Amino acid sequence: MEEDSLAGLAAVDDPELEWKFCVGALPAMLVLGVLFHLFMPFLQRTFLAMPVHELGHAVTAWLCGYAAVPIVWKTFVPEERGFVAPLLVLGAMGYLMFRAWQAEKPALLALGAGVVLLAVFGTLGIREKTAQMLITFGGDGMGMVLATVLMATFFFGKDTQLYRGSLRWGLIAIGAAAYVDMFSVWLAARRDYGRIPFGEQEGGLLSDATKLVDDHGWSADQLVNRYIALGVCCLIALTLIYAWGVRQAWVLKDGSSKD
Repeated sequence: MEEDSLAGLAAVDDPELEWKFCVGALPAMLVLGVLFHLFMPFLQRTFLAMPVHELGHAVTAWLCGYAAVPIVWKTFVPEERGFVAPLLVLGAMGYLMFRAWQAEKPALLALGAGVVLLAVFGTLGIREKTAQMLITFGGDGMGMVLATVLMATFFFGKDTQLYRGSLRWGLIAIGAAAYVDMFSVWLAARRDYGRIPFGEQEGGLLSDATKLVDDHGWSADQLVNRYIALGVCCLIALTLIYAWGVRQAWVLKDGSSKD
């Protein structure tokens, strides 16, 4: 069983160095994300957090049956559901599940099946008004989830380009910067409701917070607490993945040293 769980780590060039990277990379990137937020918040938000935020809107929309198109500072979402987004989600997840089945990776297979079930429920099981609320919340909400996924990729895919092409370093940096930027907004708002980003954004668009309160009847307490609760859940999940990744790297290092 242990050998199966380490099968993807065979491609690691230097197990001891990999263990050190697994221990230090995530904490270091989060600290850098905090420093970046303190000293260059506009650059962090514009070039790192906003693309993830808008992708958060788009991914939520796709899971709810809307063919959304994300761009910088805005995501175009049609007024009604269509068949294009559900077909694309099902096709992408079907391909992922097929490749996972070929590679005998049950975790990826289960992940694909979970996304399919989520998309079916989001498309067929909720009303359009509820879907629009989730899409609005999904900017920072799904954005924090996506940022967590980006950071978590550092510990996976040792036999892929994530490791061989050093792509994981870019992904963990983007994920850490985006997560810190989005989560810090709601931590600050928890201490001072005057920090809630109400009003208009670039181009005269109403902010997500304003839409959730004015159009969907959320209170300021609900708004802040729901974002913080999701952010904390993401942090807990990331901590568990970090512990697992460090352990896997340690087992590999310990095994190579015995050889």
